[in-house]
Amino acid sequence: MPPFMSCFCFKSSRVYRHRPGYEKPSILASETAFTVNEVEALYDLYKKISNSIIKDGLLHKEEFQLALFQSSSKQNLFADRVFDLFDVKHNGVIEFGEFVRSLSIFHPNASEADKISFAFRLYDLRQTGYIERDEVKEMLLALLSESDLALTDDVIESIVDKTMMEADLKGDGKIDQEEWKEYVAKHPSLIKNMTLPYLKDITIAFPSFVLNTEVQD
Repeated sequence: MPPFMSCFCFKSSRVYRHRPGYEKPSILASETAFTVNEVEALYDLYKKISNSIIKDGLLHKEEFQLALFQSSSKQNLFADRVFDLFDVKHNGVIEFGEFVRSLSIFHPNASEADKISFAFRLYDLRQTGYIERDEVKEMLLALLSESDLALTDDVIESIVDKTMMEADLKGDGKIDQEEWKEYVAKHPSLIKNMTLPYLKDITIAFPSFVLNTEVQD
């Protein structure tokens, strides 16, 4: 039996030291869309990522960006926002429990309501409870930057205006959560990236982390 699995299977006189923020797989499985085996696989993935730069057992923004974009220094608004939302305690790091609970939102079995809510908070850059015009524009510019797609200022302004006109049903210059739900219902592609199919069986998607991990507790 691999050493990292033994601590989940039986009690022994040996003391296993887990990383800060570690939570039992059975508890996390009961609160998320993942099975116990999948949570255990995620723990090995978490250890791998959180050991890539700082090596303190916690997931820092640089390590998060390195895992997503193969670069720890690249500035990316989406990565920043996702990191901030995963960092539920707002202490500058993502603990294992936060990692699993937040990643669960992207599971194919997670509710659409959770995905819509997460996407709303992603766009709500100022955390005001509303998505305002300048936030729509910032996210659009970030998306264009990532896709290396160049549009003129006039076209960008036109896209933002059209979005606000369609989504801001009350006409008060901002999009609230109810308006956002209606807008997503008309444009479901907005939350398409909120579902990661491979999370449905993380033990198959990341076999190297499960069977051949080089990172020990």
